[in-house]
Amino acid sequence: MVRFILKQIKIVSSKAFGKWFAKNVVEETIDLDGLAEHMSNHNSPYSKGVIKGLLTDMINCIKELLLEGKNVKIDDLAIFSLGIKNKVAADSEEDFSVAKNVEGVKLKARATGELMSKSLNLEATLKRAQFINGKLTTSTTGDDAQGTGTNQGSGGNTGTDDEGGKPNQGGNEEP
Repeated sequence: MVRFILKQIKIVSSKAFGKWFAKNVVEETIDLDGLAEHMSNHNSPYSKGVIKGLLTDMINCIKELLLEGKNVKIDDLAIFSLGIKNKVAADSEEDFSVAKNVEGVKLKARATGELMSKSLNLEATLKRAQFINGKLTTSTTGDDAQGTGTNQGSGGNTGTDDEGGKPNQGGNEEP
């Protein structure tokens, strides 16, 4: 179940100023240990330690291959690649230098297969959440939406923006 709260866009220059949108609530971040333990609890013959070792090796190998200029595709997860973060464009090819014009590299990941939006939309269940006295609770007004994720719940959070007018933080897409 994906829980969400409503947020209001408070950026005056935005075309969507004053409009409301759903923002997912991240309840916990699972680290590599947690993922290995979770995987080992799924009737796996492998221990948490073996799984963690394999995942750690996989991460190191993905990094090595990316730094060799290759992309890495893990079916039903993502295609990992590197991109270049440019500081400023050079006026000419002769004026270009890495030190002056490049900030660094960045990791890019494009979902594939089962993790693509169209697949997730078919399986996602949305539930309206709200904060009451600083504690996250789930609305009991029957605001569930399954499948496409296009249904919206009612009632609950006032939607005040506690992120300084930046509703697009955390990788969520603004409507």
